[in-house]
Amino acid sequence: METIPAKHILHRNKSTEWFGCDHTMNLYRGCCHGCIYCDSRSDCYHNDKFDQVRVKADALRILRDDLARKVRPALICTGSMSDPYNPFETKLLYTRRSLELTDAFQCGVAIATKGDCIVRDIDILTSIQTHSPAICKITLTTLDEELAKKIEPRAPSPARRLEAVRQLAAAGLFTGILLMPVLPFLEDFSENITNLLEAVADAGAKFVYPFFGVTMRQGQREYFLQHLDKAFPDGESLAQRYLARYGDRYVCTCPNSSKLWALFSQTCRELGLLYEMKHIVSAATRPYEDRQLRFF
Repeated sequence: METIPAKHILHRNKSTEWFGCDHTMNLYRGCCHGCIYCDSRSDCYHNDKFDQVRVKADALRILRDDLARKVRPALICTGSMSDPYNPFETKLLYTRRSLELTDAFQCGVAIATKGDCIVRDIDILTSIQTHSPAICKITLTTLDEELAKKIEPRAPSPARRLEAVRQLAAAGLFTGILLMPVLPFLEDFSENITNLLEAVADAGAKFVYPFFGVTMRQGQREYFLQHLDKAFPDGESLAQRYLARYGDRYVCTCPNSSKLWALFSQTCRELGLLYEMKHIVSAATRPYEDRQLRFF
């Protein structure tokens, strides 16, 4: 495993809008899931080895020192730039050790991942939840196994991720789904949305947070469009279809996003799923109201 230097692991966020998090933590750089749409491939992040997972040198000591300097407990997001549960984590245990430190310093955590290895750490997440929010966010955009193999070729299957949701929820952890990106022309149809919502509700998810579209910018756009046509070689070129509709736009919403949102929000209400960020954050932090001012 190649290492890269780091001065700090814990970084303060400019805003707490994303799941109420005031800090971000990434111990790994790069990802080997191979998702063709990943925004972290963009040139602006200056990671020319994105498909190679590297770990930040002395990351746990640096994280410990960063946490020790905190004068109030943090709510820490992880998984924004690289998946904390990549396949190497099963042996390296960096994410597990970082959660142990998070727990020891009485901080909360919000994890975004496609890795079902997260269930290994239910014991630590449960311990964190006794004093601080522990929010588990599993990215899942389709139940179609064959489609997932094409757009997320080395990530755990949808079935494995759904089972992770079930186990996390059964353990009493605040668990939900990141329904993003919903790829135009591939995933933006009503059956995909309703089937997914019904499945995650049955698994015990508390929330689903969506984005009906995908982002494309320099570096990532070229990779995405090239791999679209490789993954779907038959029929009309999907890359040309994207270019014709979106050009060099960054935010590329689904053509039927308004109808999808109406269907999505109505179905969530019927199934008792939270879907607006303010309601998700409120539900996740409400049990800790006596510590609320310390977090925010």
